[in-house]
Amino acid sequence: MTTDAIPVPELAPAAVEQWRAEEAELVELLARAQRGIGGIAAFRLGPTPTVLVTDPAAVQHVLGRHPDRYVKRSHRARMLVGDGVLSATGDAWKRRRRLLQSQFTGPGMRRYEQRIAAAARRTAQRWEGYRRSGKTFDVGEEMRGFALDTVWRALTGRELDERTDTELRAVERVVAAMPTLPTNAADARDAVAEDLARIDAVARAAIEAARTADAADAADAAEPGVLRALLDASDQHPEYTDQLIRDELVTLLVAGHETTATTLTWLFLLLDRDPGARDADPQALVSETLRLYPAAWMLPRHAVEDDVIAGHRIAAGTDVLVCPYLTHRDPSLWPDPERFDPSRFAPGATRPTHLGAYLPFGLGARACLGTQFALRETTALLELLLPLGPLEFLARPTGQAFGITVRPDGPTPAVLRTARRTGPGRAPLS
Repeated sequence: MTTDAIPVPELAPAAVEQWRAEEAELVELLARAQRGIGGIAAFRLGPTPTVLVTDPAAVQHVLGRHPDRYVKRSHRARMLVGDGVLSATGDAWKRRRRLLQSQFTGPGMRRYEQRIAAAARRTAQRWEGYRRSGKTFDVGEEMRGFALDTVWRALTGRELDERTDTELRAVERVVAAMPTLPTNAADARDAVAEDLARIDAVARAAIEAARTADAADAADAAEPGVLRALLDASDQHPEYTDQLIRDELVTLLVAGHETTATTLTWLFLLLDRDPGARDADPQALVSETLRLYPAAWMLPRHAVEDDVIAGHRIAAGTDVLVCPYLTHRDPSLWPDPERFDPSRFAPGATRPTHLGAYLPFGLGARACLGTQFALRETTALLELLLPLGPLEFLARPTGQAFGITVRPDGPTPAVLRTARRTGPGRAPLS
């Protein structure tokens, strides 16, 4: 069967324009296709043949077994991350991935344990102050600060200072602006030129500091950060110019704090709806939050050769959308999928065993290389924050905003209470 033969009507041009303007509309479109047809659904977005893949076996086929047939094209964040590992392809991606993977897996992770613990303690001490004073704070902002501090320590070996924190707000502004920027690359860069210049200045300063620091001055000199490893790589690999090192630094800043901050914010919102789940193991809490709000909610690929997936012919040139967000909410895989239930991930619990059924950080060769780091930092923080008592949200987001991650669509002001006030029942999160 060809993709054109799968019986989904072509979308009207108005629907295409609406999708481009609002990613939430795309999610609803894909959800309708999944409900109406199943785990492999084809349609057209204007002239482009597109296939949605949510079936676990098909997901494994695309991401795990045949990554050379289904490739990433130019990443929309390229204007921000440049030629870093997130946007690189082919042999260049393989070389860059190999270098960075050694930093974030197995023995490489041990060098970051103390830095993660220090960032978690810093946040916990601040929350203890909030608990004593009754001060209102924004949970999303707190999680952003923790995640950025953690990744900055991993990159540079130094605690995030206030000035750097302020300057790196530019990263979030650029990310938030991306859906509305001009399609022309030069015009898009011009629209956010001031913020890109701020980011470049922070990166240049960090590179210079790492290059000139001696062993007496460098923090954690016995265990240098990722930035030091990149500088060392430049001695053997000429491609690691200061520009590429800047690109990798910014890539890790973007990928290393946005997803973690969002996951933790959702987790506290979910616990507010289901306070009984606070007793669950922190790892189970994180895993279930990532099921509902995966760090990589959409994984677009492009078919570079003809292929067959579960009997469906996929023509070269087809856009393939792997959507963990929908796979994780498939009732045939996850009973009562909209319910927050950390017990799904308790020891001995029954859950889907196919690799393609749960992929919050992607799957296969291009899965997130910081997965172990992200899981460790989230659980380390929860182990310190959960004993401080439940949060009471003073206002709650009304829905979800789909961008690079799935974010709450509004602020998250809260206070820490020693005892929870009674009140009317709460509706489940959308």
